[in-house]
Amino acid sequence: MDLKDHIRAIPDFPKPGILFYDISTLLRHADAWQVAMGRMARAVRPHHPDLVAGIESRGFLMAAPLALKLGCGFVMLRKPGKLPGGTIGLDYALEYGSDRIEIQADAVQKGQRVVVVDDLLATGGTMAAAIRLLQNIGAEVPAAATLIELSFLRGRERIGVPVESLVSYDT
Repeated sequence: MDLKDHIRAIPDFPKPGILFYDISTLLRHADAWQVAMGRMARAVRPHHPDLVAGIESRGFLMAAPLALKLGCGFVMLRKPGKLPGGTIGLDYALEYGSDRIEIQADAVQKGQRVVVVDDLLATGGTMAAAIRLLQNIGAEVPAAATLIELSFLRGRERIGVPVESLVSYDT
């Protein structure tokens, strides 16, 4: 199955000049969704994760069912103020400004293997920050995984760990 057949491209969203890859069409197609999760599980399983970390918010849609398929735990990487209890965060630069990503302080034990998952890899800034945050708290990050990679933006080069992507767009 060609997963690209189930991903809708929407021009000029959320602003003019942006081509948005909408995964809602894949998510609502039961067979395509099953195939995508099966392929992602096969790609990630060799990295032997103890946990799968999903990046807010569409990354949760990939990471939670992936963790379930792999028989491991799921943790959330979120924007500031969204997680209860104590958190640890990391500020990082974006092309135009900055952002912050946080994790619950007790979510990962030192030495646990955590694969970071998001729906899309573009410039790699958020993914790289997520990996740094996890490494800062003692996690081993053997890989990252995405449903979609915009390879022309070369985000993979910023990541520093192997990246597993199910589909790639060159333009």
